[in-house]
Amino acid sequence: MDNKIRPNILLLMADQLRYDCVGAANMMEVQTPNLDRLAEEGVFFENAFTPAPVCAPARQCLLSGREANSQNTLWNYDMMPITSLEPNGHYWTDNLKSAGYRTAFVGKWHSSQSDGPEQFGFERNIPLSDYKAMIKEKYPNLSYKHGFFGDPGGLEYGDSESHWCCDRVCELIDEFAGEPWHIRMDITEPHLPCRPSAPFDTMYDPDKIKPWPGSVDTLEGKPYIHRQQVVSWGNEDKTWDDWKRTVALYYGCISQVDDAVGRVLDKLEQSGQAENTLVIFTSDHGDMCGSRGMLDKHYIMYDDVLHIPLIMRLPKMIAAGSRCDGFVTHMLDIPPTVEELCGIEKDGVRHGYSMVPMLTGEGESKRDFTLASGSGQQFGLFSQRCIRTKKYKYVWNCADIDELYDVEKDPGELNNLVYRDGYSEVLAALRRELYQRFKEMDDPLMKTGFLDRQLLENKKL
Repeated sequence: MDNKIRPNILLLMADQLRYDCVGAANMMEVQTPNLDRLAEEGVFFENAFTPAPVCAPARQCLLSGREANSQNTLWNYDMMPITSLEPNGHYWTDNLKSAGYRTAFVGKWHSSQSDGPEQFGFERNIPLSDYKAMIKEKYPNLSYKHGFFGDPGGLEYGDSESHWCCDRVCELIDEFAGEPWHIRMDITEPHLPCRPSAPFDTMYDPDKIKPWPGSVDTLEGKPYIHRQQVVSWGNEDKTWDDWKRTVALYYGCISQVDDAVGRVLDKLEQSGQAENTLVIFTSDHGDMCGSRGMLDKHYIMYDDVLHIPLIMRLPKMIAAGSRCDGFVTHMLDIPPTVEELCGIEKDGVRHGYSMVPMLTGEGESKRDFTLASGSGQQFGLFSQRCIRTKKYKYVWNCADIDELYDVEKDPGELNNLVYRDGYSEVLAALRRELYQRFKEMDDPLMKTGFLDRQLLENKKL
């Protein structure tokens, strides 16, 4: 295929960035001028959701194009032993390299415990260990007081992880010019603990930040494990006055990421490669960051952690300023999208759909809903499966009360309707759909037969 018509692929991924914390979402007061510019020049997806709101499972879904349970990539393998992906030469990134693409990975890998990016089709790997070595040498006396709740970073402007990684991406853009390329960058910001550098560390006044919609949630009528999550983190006595400082630092980290991404967008323009580069900006999942008294993620399927930002720009294909409200499961849908755009044949099982018709305006999403799954982590294992439509969200919890939310009327997901009068038919339909779709994706739990009474016969207390 003619190199001139094969787009470059630039995939930029933040860690634990909520959908409502990007300016283009028009929800919270976070300043993200560069991401907003990217959305104005491309398409902003209003209903993009993660298939697994945990770091390693989400990244492994992206690398394989397969749902997490189907490949036994259930939680972060570096916390408790679990399967991680192994190279076989047939990942979509392998195929891009075989098709003549220059390929490079920058930043946080978290996709295989046994092998690095080089074994999955990436010609170059610039790991975070290089960054950490630089910081250790330049700032030998760094210390922080507030743990997961965050602190000012104490680094010079430009020495943040996001800026260091984006500077490496800019170097690769120059190095690969004239050939088709795929560069992927994964950064850990704004993952807690948030430690933004000046001026981002004081960019937001904690007293002027409005609480999350979920901050008023009492968790009454919700699964016991949600209340235990608050206690396990030691947050049961915290109020918004305690959380607002942490949220201000989270916002600062997001604006810091945005500033760094701006460098990459400027480099593409200056190098003359912007017109032929598909830029994808997204996140693996969101963060509770004080919502419902919780930190991090795990044991929950609220939109705080499932709903993520997704922005794409390819000037020769995507109409500037587009907004798409069709459902997207980004970690599963990006692989077939790149394969179609780059003329690479699908190699192996894919659980996603190409978004090319949505990008060109010639088609709509093939999804009427999205699916997500979780298996717990820090405080123990706990299986969950979730289905979310435009109207409802249903969460199956293996050994606790299920959840049903009318997300149109109750976007904060405050009222669990699972046993309210008038919802039995909705509940039964969502349970059947969830069961069937996960079974089709080789979810081992749905293939045992032991969940038939709960999900097909509605025998769940």
